[in-house]
Amino acid sequence: MAMTNHKQLSRILVAGCGKLGGDMALALADNNAQVFGLRRSPEKVPAGITGIGADLTKPETLEGKIPEDLDIVIYCLTPSSYDEQGYHDAYVTGLTNLLNAIGDQPLTRLFFISSTSVYAQNDDGWVDESSTTAPIRFTGKHILHGEQTALKSIHPATVVRFSGIYGPTRQRFLEEVLEGRMNPQPPAPYSNRIHEQDAVRAVTHMSELALSGKDLEDVYIVTDCEPVRLDEVVAWVQQQIPCKEPVEDARKGGRAGSKRCSNQRLLDSGFEFRYPDFRAGYREMINSLS
Repeated sequence: MAMTNHKQLSRILVAGCGKLGGDMALALADNNAQVFGLRRSPEKVPAGITGIGADLTKPETLEGKIPEDLDIVIYCLTPSSYDEQGYHDAYVTGLTNLLNAIGDQPLTRLFFISSTSVYAQNDDGWVDESSTTAPIRFTGKHILHGEQTALKSIHPATVVRFSGIYGPTRQRFLEEVLEGRMNPQPPAPYSNRIHEQDAVRAVTHMSELALSGKDLEDVYIVTDCEPVRLDEVVAWVQQQIPCKEPVEDARKGGRAGSKRCSNQRLLDSGFEFRYPDFRAGYREMINSLS
């Protein structure tokens, strides 16, 4: 579906045009959109994307930098430091500064890239977009604050909650299994994941819906179709490729509680997964190592 509405080319700003944001920008540009990528180092914005150099935590750097007549804004910032201040700067301060710089120019849709870490559930149960969000860690609290900032803005907004992103450029888990640094004991906590290509495709899909005038929900969980216990994933990988024996201090459990995230709302929107479960994604990654 080409991204067209009242103009020949839709105009899209990806604020936080790093690896994930850059992939989104390229996918959107391939779908007949004029895309701007904002980051501190504009020379690192992918070729074909109009780079904008600014620091979202410093409002003075945004002055005169925001393109006019935007249709879509995708806020996809990651913390520059992984402490409490870093998270607040990335998810709250940066978004507030960007919204102030955009001013009252009307947007078709603001997308805020979030995380399923806003859920603190730890009982193996299912969570969906209506489930309670009461994060315990400061990381989830600041992300949730950012979500609320987006949803309370003057713009129609959608929060996109990604589960754990993996793929060819995010191989840490696979590497840990191969090196024997993962040894979860059954029954290990449930884990949820999304392949990086499907993460990008989901945002592109939602942008297409918005630009074509379709209704969007305020929140979508973007995760694949099979929550699975961590020990089952590790055992499956070990069956596919030789792995080292677990080391003495190998990680025994998960890091994000134990819950099963539902993607039914995303499926109901018409989205089709390229990697519907962990086997599809990791099998391709393992084959590339062989």
